[in-house]
Amino acid sequence: MMTSLRTALHSARLSRLAHASGSYQARRGITTCQPSKTRIGWIGAGVMGRAMASHVIKAGYDTTVFSRTEEKCKPLQEMGATLVSTPAEVAERSDVVFLIVGYPEDVRSCVLGEDGVLSGMKSGGVVVDMTTSDPELAIEIYKKSKEIEVASIDAPVSGGDVGAKNGALTIMMGGDAKAVKAVEPVLQTFGKTMEHMGGPGSGQHTKMANQIMISTTMLGLIEGMMYAKKAGLDVSQMINAVRGGAAGSRSLELYAERIVKRDFEPGFFVDHFVKVLT
Repeated sequence: MMTSLRTALHSARLSRLAHASGSYQARRGITTCQPSKTRIGWIGAGVMGRAMASHVIKAGYDTTVFSRTEEKCKPLQEMGATLVSTPAEVAERSDVVFLIVGYPEDVRSCVLGEDGVLSGMKSGGVVVDMTTSDPELAIEIYKKSKEIEVASIDAPVSGGDVGAKNGALTIMMGGDAKAVKAVEPVLQTFGKTMEHMGGPGSGQHTKMANQIMISTTMLGLIEGMMYAKKAGLDVSQMINAVRGGAAGSRSLELYAERIVKRDFEPGFFVDHFVKVLT
């Protein structure tokens, strides 16, 4: 009888805590994300973000979205997402907030600004920045988040628009292992390869190394195609001839035929390369 009474009192106390905090899950911290329980926030609906968010919604997660250009969120709304007006509102309605925006200054504004994510995030929440950004900013966000008992992960991606659409992105993560483990089920909806590289900022440092490597590969691809064209070769035939040898690369597979067909629909903007390499 006494055991039942203690159990009832404990349950009542938890209920009061949940009401006070808005979410008992947020109060105690998230263990593993689940579609039926975890509320997802998504900031950024550009070339990459919209495709990534669509996989999250399809997986059954209750999703709240924000973009500075509301029109870009319409396809996500049609899938069931809720559109709000500020990053803070996204955070207020979410247990985990993902963002993938343009530049480091956009990340700073969306996370640390007056109406930013941290102004609305409850204790126990997680912020996952998937923008290709500044490692030092990732460390700053990590420290600011920790002050309010929120976890922060820097998790830039590679794979371009094709990888985003196919749910086959590579994700490089920096942050606490427990937080990374908690959000893995969501990352698996749009990611194929995931590596936890270490502490805060290490995901961004890994992405910098990635950008250095693939930018030189892409330049080599273009120069080789230009040479073949000027030499009078059939460029598509040249690509088929070399793709199985040492010249074969991910860049060749993703971009060569698109270039031959004059398909220049952006998958990743040149300015976003420049921000990392300068």
